Amino acid sequence: MMIRLTSIIFFVLAFTTLKAQDQVEIILPKTADWNVVAEGSPIAFKITSNVDSTLTKSKFSIQQGKLAGMKLDSLGNFSWVPGYNLVDRIEHERLFQMIIELKLSNGNSVTKNIDITVTHTNRPPVINELKPFYLKYNSNNVYKIESSSVYDEDNDPIVFIPSIEQLPESMSISAQGEITWSPSLSQYKAIKSKETFIEFYVQDQPAKTQSKGRIKLEATQMDLPPVITTVPKVDYFKIKENETINIRFYLSDPNGDEDVEVFDFLSSNQNVKKDVLVKNTNTQYEFIWTPGYDFVQDPKDSLSLYIDFFVLDKTQKREVKRIYFSIVNTVNEAEMDRKFYDLYRGTLTRAWELMEQLKEKEEVLKRSYNKAKKGKRGRSVVNASLGATTGLSSILSKKNPDTQRLISTVGGTTVLTIGTLEATEVIGKSMKDLIDRLNYIIEKKNELQTKGDIFARDYSLKSARRSNDFIRKVDDFMSTMNLKGLVALELDASWEAKSKATDQNIKKVFKDFNPQNNLSM
Repeated sequence: MMIRLTSIIFFVLAFTTLKAQDQVEIILPKTADWNVVAEGSPIAFKITSNVDSTLTKSKFSIQQGKLAGMKLDSLGNFSWVPGYNLVDRIEHERLFQMIIELKLSNGNSVTKNIDITVTHTNRPPVINELKPFYLKYNSNNVYKIESSSVYDEDNDPIVFIPSIEQLPESMSISAQGEITWSPSLSQYKAIKSKETFIEFYVQDQPAKTQSKGRIKLEATQMDLPPVITTVPKVDYFKIKENETINIRFYLSDPNGDEDVEVFDFLSSNQNVKKDVLVKNTNTQYEFIWTPGYDFVQDPKDSLSLYIDFFVLDKTQKREVKRIYFSIVNTVNEAEMDRKFYDLYRGTLTRAWELMEQLKEKEEVLKRSYNKAKKGKRGRSVVNASLGATTGLSSILSKKNPDTQRLISTVGGTTVLTIGTLEATEVIGKSMKDLIDRLNYIIEKKNELQTKGDIFARDYSLKSARRSNDFIRKVDDFMSTMNLKGLVALELDASWEAKSKATDQNIKKVFKDFNPQNNLSM
């Protein structure tokens, strides 16, 4: 009786606790486009709940998916100014996911997914200070506006538009930023006598926002060396294996780009092949290099090298640009993420299957328990019947003493034998054993549900599964699935679930399970 009372109390407490948790809800704003923001613009909203703050203290926090600049105070006030580098022009908008957690003072907590849509913001082109346009008299001078000095931060295509009012006679500016001019003698003397500038506009496409720039004109008779301009404008790269380096080189010669004759490189590491330097035009090259996963040999953590890029003009004047590289030994992250997800889902699949098997076994034990109770009542009726017959033997066989003694002997012996068998639980199944196994199954199901929910939530994002604790948590959760007394539980080792372990079925049991096709980057 005490065991039955304990089981009932456990059921009531568990149901009350789950019911209280289900009633707590995180409430999101109802206004239109509350979760849509443009790059560079602030977004702010308030998250609430149905918890009575006068009765229970609660605290909001960002559990997963927090990006730089995101702020969420304990009262649910969220603010963020997304940077301009989150969404490109072609993508137009991008979805960012967060998991918000509400912790209550009693130790309980609830979570909710929030999606924030960030839209692209177009910015006008950037024009930095440009080097002078050196001119020779009686020569067709060509000047290429450097892409490192004039560019669009959104990677939009740009075109150059001349300022017609200030453009000298016979000078032309192409849409690609190439200026050609053969100054007359008077024009050449005017340039030598005073500072002269030309103006132009840079317009991005298709938004057609524009910026204004200018170039200084200077006369020279010197044979100047060619110039190397790199994009991006850095001289040191540190990357991991299997990442791609893309450096664009723009070559120019103050005496005319037609003087550029040779562009090549020399590497301190012979594993960098020549075919990674791609020629687009005579004055534009690209260095596209992807060091493979075997570039840094174990046990080294990284490998450093440098490459000298050089340009020669027709008079053998040269310029050298040295760029340093550090390649970090790494693993195949895509393969690692796939394996971690398979381990994450496989662990929850095993927990789901065990839950299903325990549910089926629970139903079988409940039926056996009810059957055992009915058998015990039946034996009690037999005992009473035989006892009554024995007691009435003197009346039933009043005239036959031998029959009277036979009825008393057989009836009494039978009642005694049945009572002895019942006391030793030989007849039917043990009631205590059934109750013990039922209690153990209920306890194990609750433990699996609690730890499974925590595991599914904590490692729902691939960034969380990359942590050092993930494998240890998998082992801890798997140890929870070890059952004591497998023989006593009579679980079938060849058991198969009636339904398949689909993502939908797993999510019904572990609500925070996040299938791979729903994961954010």
